[in-house]
Amino acid sequence: MTVEHISRAEIRELQQLSPFELKNKLAALAGEHERRTAFQMLNAGRGNPNFIAPTPRDAFFQLGAFGLEESRANAEWDPELVGVPQKTGIADRFRAWLDKRDTNMGAELLRRTLDYGIGECGFDPDSFVWELADAIIGDHYPEPDRMLRHNEQVVHRYLLREMCGGRADLGTFDLFAVEGGTAAMCYIFNSLLVNRLAHPGDKVALMVPIFTPYLEITELAEFDFERVFIDASTTTPEGLHSWQFPDSEIDKLLDPDVKVLFCVNPTNPPSVRIADAALERIGAIVRDKRPDLIIITDDVYGTFIDGFRSLMSVCPQNTITVYSYSKYFGATGWRLGVIAVNQDSIFDRALAALPEPDKEALDRRYGSLTLTPRDLRFIDRMVADSRNVALNHTAGLSLPQQMMMLLFSAYCLLDEDDHYKHAAQELIEQRLARLLGGLDIAMFDDPNRVGYYIELDFLNAAVLRHGAELGEFLKANYEPTDLLFRLAEQTGIVLMNGGGFEGPAWSVRVSLANLRDEQYDQIGRSLRAIAGQYFDEWRTRQDGA
Repeated sequence: MTVEHISRAEIRELQQLSPFELKNKLAALAGEHERRTAFQMLNAGRGNPNFIAPTPRDAFFQLGAFGLEESRANAEWDPELVGVPQKTGIADRFRAWLDKRDTNMGAELLRRTLDYGIGECGFDPDSFVWELADAIIGDHYPEPDRMLRHNEQVVHRYLLREMCGGRADLGTFDLFAVEGGTAAMCYIFNSLLVNRLAHPGDKVALMVPIFTPYLEITELAEFDFERVFIDASTTTPEGLHSWQFPDSEIDKLLDPDVKVLFCVNPTNPPSVRIADAALERIGAIVRDKRPDLIIITDDVYGTFIDGFRSLMSVCPQNTITVYSYSKYFGATGWRLGVIAVNQDSIFDRALAALPEPDKEALDRRYGSLTLTPRDLRFIDRMVADSRNVALNHTAGLSLPQQMMMLLFSAYCLLDEDDHYKHAAQELIEQRLARLLGGLDIAMFDDPNRVGYYIELDFLNAAVLRHGAELGEFLKANYEPTDLLFRLAEQTGIVLMNGGGFEGPAWSVRVSLANLRDEQYDQIGRSLRAIAGQYFDEWRTRQDGA
């Protein structure tokens, strides 16, 4: 059986698209299947989770009620035109307000967050609570524009715990609260170019497979980077992908022309964390051979696995870290992200070492912000660049968003038993087990597997199970994404092509985050049925030969 409406030539043309655009074409096919049958379209293409963390949201809305009550207490004018929260005595008023809500989970988190801020962080009570109440109302521009002071300290502790194993010897990281991880990447790449720390045509190393937009950014005309792929090409003795990086690939970083290393850790789509040995090898290269190497790491999935280590903990002075709250907390719609740069960084040292003509040009760019523009650190230049410098006075993430970020961070800092983390891990593991059960396959135990996504290489599986002849037949007669078109048209299931992430061409990405648990059984069975069609077609041609 072949795809009814899509020819091989059409598939070949469509698979040149970004997998996120190709997914839309597949969804249209799946929608046609849905209209013809009683089967509901299952879109496991995107990673938007279908679970959320309720308690910090409860706390957010409770805090909003308190902030509004504080504002209404300052009713100098009409009841529909009130003042703003007042600082003096606000901590005592907040405690009294919380005492009336003993059984509320959100109120309990607020109470514990207040105690944590005062007792563990040393915050002045009125200053801390006023920041909470004023920010939730959203009546001021962000000040400081980079990140609110109390919020930055709480998030800093959260990042050290989740990204760095709680290490306290890495120095202080300055944080920039941004509109999700995607905004973070736009700001980082732009500021690297603007500040002459990277240049069009530079070599940039990407640890692949990797999130497709990061591949596409490097090809844009304003960047035009020369890409060097560091391939997760290791396999098990049985020939299965382990999605790790061999020494020979890591050693590409020894090339002094490679200016930037870019990675997603844990990876997307394989969804495994980079092994300790690879992290240590990168650290040794940076320490001994490449102290100038710029590292950008997107660690959004790091909170889904115990004992995660970011490159920010291995190469703190060289690394720009991006963390997003979107996946772990089911908060893609909140657009919450943070950029972290160590206060002792190579970026500020590189700025100081720029040729004088470059310094003079940057003096003119940032001269409206300070009388000493050469003292402006890289992360603060990033804030200014995010608003084209001239609008720096209104830069920064909205204050209610920053409060949600603080509450998510505090929620996990106060979850000493990691109850939420383990619940999220168990959910992902259950869905993976259902998918594999439907496929009727097993996966090897891997302590580095996160499993938020799973990448399945069907060509590799076909060759391992039935021999190289079947693999040659598939490559000669079908496009790598043929499987996805069949799946969408025949079953209404939408997946994404792993080749679009610079992974194996015949691989597919399944998100284990966004569908009901039992639907992964159906996806597994459907994938197995489609794979069986190719096998039957091969055997039929063999028999007829």
